[in-house]
Amino acid sequence: MRNLEDIKRSGFKIIEQKREEFMKQSILSDEFLDLLDKNKKPFDLLMSYYRCAVMEIETKFRVLDQEYSLEYDGNPIESIKSRIKSYDSIARKVRRKNIPMTIESLEENIRDIAGVRVVCSFPEDIYELADSFLRQDDITLIEMKDYIKNPKPSGYRSLHLIVQVPIFLQKTKKYVYVEVQLRTIAMDFWASLEHKLRYKKNIPEDEAKLIAQELYDCSVESAKLDERMQKIRSMMNKGESE
Repeated sequence: MRNLEDIKRSGFKIIEQKREEFMKQSILSDEFLDLLDKNKKPFDLLMSYYRCAVMEIETKFRVLDQEYSLEYDGNPIESIKSRIKSYDSIARKVRRKNIPMTIESLEENIRDIAGVRVVCSFPEDIYELADSFLRQDDITLIEMKDYIKNPKPSGYRSLHLIVQVPIFLQKTKKYVYVEVQLRTIAMDFWASLEHKLRYKKNIPEDEAKLIAQELYDCSVESAKLDERMQKIRSMMNKGESE
């Protein structure tokens, strides 16, 4: 059985670790704020590029959705959402990746500052839309991560694309990185709730493990639901063509 001195030493060690972590975060936050303060105009310009790139990507998917609706009598896209990472989120990623604190470094090394999420009706739609999108000659695929065929250990499923898209400025054009996520309604539902639950505080470790397992099981069930709905659509399409 641990004595009081051991408990005290252990407690002091945890406090010291937390203090060092807090100081490191504070220093980095100060460095990031200093970067913004000294480079306000270039940083604001970079953020405007990301907003323009997001609009370009959104438009491309809306056009594809219109074309598919005319050709197949149905819209494959349920919703399109976009976001630009907050300053706090960018600062945390800078810390995690340990990259230089410069505008150029942020632009090159953090490739998901701009993000577009495309929610589809069926798993099949995801790959068809992704193929159509990537065939466009002004889109450059940088990286693809298929978490549908290879889910994360948590159960997360989605198709992630890092692409470069050109935005046309007054006198030139600039290529901008954008992360595109494609997922079904079921995948989006699971991911949204998992994200909320994951950040709940003060959950004992044993309970957290049980919750993680439950979330994983729910992910498996939602994937089965996607498969069944896909099968039903295929049966209906086959019946209409006969």
